[in-house]
Amino acid sequence: MSQHDVAVCLRQMRDHAREAIALASGKTKKDLEADRVLNLAMVRLLEVIGEAANRVPPEERARYPQIPWPQIIGLRNRLIHGYDQVDLDIVWEIVKHHLAALVRQLDGIVGAG
Repeated sequence: MSQHDVAVCLRQMRDHAREAIALASGKTKKDLEADRVLNLAMVRLLEVIGEAANRVPPEERARYPQIPWPQIIGLRNRLIHGYDQVDLDIVWEIVKHHLAALVRQLDGIVGAG
């Protein structure tokens, strides 16, 4: 994978995290539980973040140890394979309390663009 491709994956991670944060803005966990479309959108955005992370080669991931690669990729796997057992409390916690830090870390790597 070329450096360009790695940068694309990192930007995809950042952009999808930003989108999830924006969708959650002004919302509550109760909104997530009640709004099927919001629920599906949040889960899908987290899946894409994890898939993009998985596409970054291990040697490139090692260059950025501040990114919680195993957790991001593991979440993607749990969402995809355990689609019938998604814990919305965990989804909400990630979106509201962890994605902003991920965006800041990725901005530091690929720029705030």
